[in-house]
Amino acid sequence: MGDKMMASAAIDRAVKAPAPVGEINMTPLIDVLLVLLIMFIITIPIATNAVEIDVGVGEGSPIDPVINKVVVTEGGAVLWNGEAVSRRELATNLTLASRVAPEPELQFEPEANASYDLSARTLSIIEASPVTKFGFVGNEKYRKFTTD
Repeated sequence: MGDKMMASAAIDRAVKAPAPVGEINMTPLIDVLLVLLIMFIITIPIATNAVEIDVGVGEGSPIDPVINKVVVTEGGAVLWNGEAVSRRELATNLTLASRVAPEPELQFEPEANASYDLSARTLSIIEASPVTKFGFVGNEKYRKFTTD
């Protein structure tokens, strides 16, 4: 009878459920990552293919579709994209620029020794125009004052 009990205890130990494993099963995780990688590889060529079309702005247009620059020079001239313009031409160009969709940015950059009065008058013309995208550029050149 003692042998029977021993055999019965050995069988009971062998039949018991295995202890829980504290490790994560990596196979499903790897499967999901491989599927995502394949989807990513398939969709990349679609996103990088593009057809470039040059639509242009038209011949002789003084309006740049991206950025227009107004410069007040030391000599008393007002430049629109590098070309001298009168007050009336400046106002006309500003109105035309505001009608372009999307509206181009207008940059204002007076030269170092430009007339303050002319700069103020030019700014008042810009303020009276329908332009909404406006910014000052070149200010970093005058960050430091020297007594040379």
